[in-house]
Amino acid sequence: MMKQLVFVAALVTLFGAGVAYAQEPAGGGHTAPKTQPPMAAPATVPTGDLALGSVNIGRAVRADGKPLPAGTYQVRLTSQTAAPEAIGTTPAAARWVEFLRGGKVVGREVVAIVPQSEISLVQKDAPPAANGAKAELLRGGDYLRVWINRGGNHFLIHLPAGTA
Repeated sequence: MMKQLVFVAALVTLFGAGVAYAQEPAGGGHTAPKTQPPMAAPATVPTGDLALGSVNIGRAVRADGKPLPAGTYQVRLTSQTAAPEAIGTTPAAARWVEFLRGGKVVGREVVAIVPQSEISLVQKDAPPAANGAKAELLRGGDYLRVWINRGGNHFLIHLPAGTA
């Protein structure tokens, strides 16, 4: 019985030392954390009203629940933020835009503002040229996306297709 007790004690000692050895970093003691990659500088999102340019919408859509006929519109970013905001976004990243015709506001909708450095994470399509815009019907034909590229930011507006 004494031999078995000694044998068990020896196993426990060896096993305990092995566990302690496996947990101890090489060289002993604490190691420094790994170097993290530098974070990108925060993007600059415009804060006030801003004329975004002109866009041709080729079919009737709805903006803020109201009909917006096909045609060419001036698009203006407003300083009014849209609520509720998405978790993880900056407060100014979801705002309202206005569609103007003849200097008069004829519609408005929420716009998502995406910095140039992050557009590849959000969109797979080719963006419009700098200071350009495009309107395209999305797969399934349920939404028309207005995409404006201005001042280092991309402005994405999704309008339900149709007037009904």
